[in-house]
Amino acid sequence: QVQLVESGGGLVQAGGSLRLSCAASGRTFSSYAMGWFRQAPGKEREIVAASWTGGSTYYADSVKGRFTISRDNAKNTVYLQMNSLKPEDTAVYYCAADLHRIATPDYWGQGTQVTVSS
Repeated sequence: QVQLVESGGGLVQAGGSLRLSCAASGRTFSSYAMGWFRQAPGKEREIVAASWTGGSTYYADSVKGRFTISRDNAKNTVYLQMNSLKPEDTAVYYCAADLHRIATPDYWGQGTQVTVSS
């Protein structure tokens, strides 16, 4: 069982930056693929970025070059650094974890709101 707790959301002006953090419980954090998803009002939840145990990463086209996912296995924490934020990045951001397939994760955090004003 893995519990995920996000933090770091908030209100920021367009062009600004935020860093989201996701603290995970459990002693096998390094074994999990970790991901960040987001869901905007009236839209489906979408994957934003993912990090695998071997070091590989994935980014949605809409955030490439602006967002960076990183993980600190010693702290059981995954981060999402978001730069050059746009109003269309406004959404609830969720941290997720899975041992095998991050596209359909077994574990979710509660979500943190990110609002980007124009």
